[in-house]
Amino acid sequence: MSQHPVRIHLDEERPLLGGLGKSLSMASFGLGALLLVVGAALGLMQHDPQRFWAGYLVAFIYCLTLTLGALIFVIIQHVTRASWSVVVRRIAEIYSNNFILLLVLALPLIFFGASSLYGWVHPGAPMSAEEIHLISKKAVWLNLPFFIGRIIFYFAIWIVLARYFFTRSLAQDKDGNPETTVRMWVTSGPSVLIFALTSTFAAFDLIMSLTPTWYSTMFGVYFFAGSMLSFMAMLGATCLFLQGRGHLVNIITNEHYHDIGKLTFAFTFFWGYIAFSQFMLIWYGNIPEETNWFKIRQMPFGNGPESWVWIETALLFGHFFIPFLGLIGRWAKRRRAVLAFWCLWVLVWHWIDICYLILPPFHPEGWLGLTLAAPLLMTLGMLGLWFGFAALSAQGKPVIPVRDPRLIESLEFDNIKA
Repeated sequence: MSQHPVRIHLDEERPLLGGLGKSLSMASFGLGALLLVVGAALGLMQHDPQRFWAGYLVAFIYCLTLTLGALIFVIIQHVTRASWSVVVRRIAEIYSNNFILLLVLALPLIFFGASSLYGWVHPGAPMSAEEIHLISKKAVWLNLPFFIGRIIFYFAIWIVLARYFFTRSLAQDKDGNPETTVRMWVTSGPSVLIFALTSTFAAFDLIMSLTPTWYSTMFGVYFFAGSMLSFMAMLGATCLFLQGRGHLVNIITNEHYHDIGKLTFAFTFFWGYIAFSQFMLIWYGNIPEETNWFKIRQMPFGNGPESWVWIETALLFGHFFIPFLGLIGRWAKRRRAVLAFWCLWVLVWHWIDICYLILPPFHPEGWLGLTLAAPLLMTLGMLGLWFGFAALSAQGKPVIPVRDPRLIESLEFDNIKA
């Protein structure tokens, strides 16, 4: 702990977004809707429903992983009773409230896009007889009514969890009751288990079942790693943005950025470890039902620069080695311009990773041209709506938990120096 306690007047730190929140919500909603429409139009120009909905799924999963990362971040801070994160936790609570928006965006996907995206809805040509047989064995799980019901159920659970922690935290802003913190600590334990199950099965349903004959018991952990990594980068970028606009200037210090950077670095390594472990076990087992997923993503380099193997190779460096080396030093986590660069870098490569997970079956010829243009514009459009909804949720609410009993401890937080 610091030997010189920090004395801060909260009102001077502008904990309310005020006009910034209103302008952000209007601009984000407007620009987001425009980009989403343009991206959708570009996708429809391909005259291929599969490719259109694949691009929509990329955009949706990108925003979903950010929101899931926000929710589990909030839960983890309570279950570990962390004090350093109190000053940044409200930002995560606001972002986790976006599940309401994402449920609305999920409805077109599950009601209109599922039959185009998921081959198990209407198994047949060009599937082989063996693939049709394997899918028939999974029909108890892979059927459209049950699929739609599961997705709505997952969102209902996430909305309840997100709203619980958000509303309890807001209530504490008014009454300052320390028992509220204790109740959230108690609730956070079961919430971790509920989150783990629902997010894992959501990853199976929304992404893994795009190739219904493929399976990986590690895919849920892979999905979690990407969610946490992308949110930590988003959290760092958001804090820097708010401070650049004159909010929380003395509230969020280099000590907090240091920990955000440490967690971004940690989940960069964790994502790489899980990605390698999943690949190594499938490669070593050499089971056709498992290796077929990698086959389309590892066509020879001789197929040209549009081959998906170039994306896979780029992910090895761009998503792991380069940010690993860039964030490993203490200085990189404490210099705000450097940390901002790496946060944006991680967010870009997370999107490329999602494209790698989703698009190859629908674009076997490669990744160039319109393959990425439509998904990119739809992603930017959904992100605009995502930011707009978050800014709307923050209206009239402090962006820090002003009466959390551990706020002073968080303000005085100091990393141990080697």
